[in-house]
Amino acid sequence: MRAKPIFVAATRQHVGKTTVSLALMSGLQKRFRRVGFIKPVGQQHIAVEDESGKTIRVDKDCQVMKEYFSLDHVNYSDISPVIIPRGYTSKYIDGLVQNETQVKAITASFATIDAKSDVTLVEGTGHSGVGSVVEVSNARAAAMLGAEVVLVANGGLGRAFDELEMNRQMFAQEGVAVRGVVLNKVLPDKVEMVREKMTKLLQQRWGVPLIGVVPDLAYLGKPTLNDIELALGGHLIAGEPCRRLHYDPHSDAFLITTGLRRFLRRAFEQRGKDWRRPLFVTHATRDDLFLGFLAHHQRTLVQQGNAVLYTARGQPIPQKREVQPSDWAGAMVLAMGASKAFPDDDADESEPLEYLVKMAKQVGAPVILTPLGTVDALDAIKNYTAKHNIKDTSRVRAAIAHYEPQIDFDALLSVE
Repeated sequence: MRAKPIFVAATRQHVGKTTVSLALMSGLQKRFRRVGFIKPVGQQHIAVEDESGKTIRVDKDCQVMKEYFSLDHVNYSDISPVIIPRGYTSKYIDGLVQNETQVKAITASFATIDAKSDVTLVEGTGHSGVGSVVEVSNARAAAMLGAEVVLVANGGLGRAFDELEMNRQMFAQEGVAVRGVVLNKVLPDKVEMVREKMTKLLQQRWGVPLIGVVPDLAYLGKPTLNDIELALGGHLIAGEPCRRLHYDPHSDAFLITTGLRRFLRRAFEQRGKDWRRPLFVTHATRDDLFLGFLAHHQRTLVQQGNAVLYTARGQPIPQKREVQPSDWAGAMVLAMGASKAFPDDDADESEPLEYLVKMAKQVGAPVILTPLGTVDALDAIKNYTAKHNIKDTSRVRAAIAHYEPQIDFDALLSVE
C-alpha cells in the first residue's frame, strides 16, 4: 500500500521548512525504496536542463532535492509545475492565467511522480496561505493532492503554538489533517523543556505528535562568500578558493571608516588570534585600508604555509591544499556607490586602484567589488538569509546531519 503524501508547510517565512524537508527526504530514503518529491508552487526559480535537454525554470529548492538525493525517477518537467515569477499575480487577476490550468499542472505532475514512488514528499511555499491570491494556497494544494501536513515553526511555546494554530485552521478549512509538528531553531538549553510542554499541548489540543525539536545551529545561518557576492550584486575579483567558505554576517561584518592605523590595531592585533572570517566593508577609494588588508592577508598566508607561489613569468601556481576552516580567510567588500541615504551625484572616482586589484589577485585575497554604497552593502550582508543551493553541499550535509536525528520517523509514519 502506497503511503500518503507528506506535505511540509511552515508557519511563516525563514523558519527552516526546506531544511526540515531535506532531513525528511534523507530519512524517508532509508525507509522506502523510491521517494518522490514535488513543490507544487514555487517563487524563486532557476534555469535547469531537463531530461530532454531543454532549458526550463524550476523552483530552486527542487534542484537541490533532485540532484543531491539523485531522484532519477522524478523528472524536472514534473517537479515544479507552477512558478509565480514577478508579474504573475497581475496576469492572474486580469484573467490571463486560469486557475484550471494551474490545478491541472499540479495534479498531473503529482500523479506522475507519485505513481513511480513509494511515498511522495511535498514542499510548500511559505505559510499556509501563500498562493491564495492565485487560488493555489498551500492548504488548497495539500488538499488537492490528498496529503497530510507536517507543520514547521520556530521554537518556543506561546508564540510558536499561536502560529501553529493559525496555520492549522487554514488547513482544516480545506480538510487537510496535521500529521505532526517540528519545532526548529530552539535554544539548546530549552530543548527538553520545550519538548515536554509542546508534546503535552499538541496531544491535548490536536491529538497529534511532536515529531521533532531541533536545537539551533548557528552555522546553518551563515552564507558562503558566493552568497554574499550575489546579495551585493557584486563580483569576486580575487580569492576564488574562499568562494565556498561560510561567513557570519551578524557578528563578523563591519563597516570600516577609521584610519589605517586604528584599523590594523583593532582588526588584526586585538582580535586577530581568534578571528578567521571577518567581513570588512569600506569604500573602494580607501586605498590605505585596502592595502593594509592585503598586507595582512599575505603575511598570514605565509604563516599558515599557504602563500601563493609564482612561476618565472609571474603566473600563480595553484595552491597545493584548500583553505581549511581554521585558516585565515578574512574578506573585504569594496563599495563603489553612494549610500541611498546619502546620495552623491558628484562622487569622485569610485573604482579601486588597478595596482591594488592586481595585488589582490596575486596574493589570492578574497575581495568583492559591489556597486552599492558602504551602508547599503553592510545592510545587504546583515539582512541576507542563507538558503540551500546545490553548489553549497557542505551546508546541505551539515543540515541533514543535524536535523535528521531529531526527527521521530516512527511517530511520523505510524499514522499510516
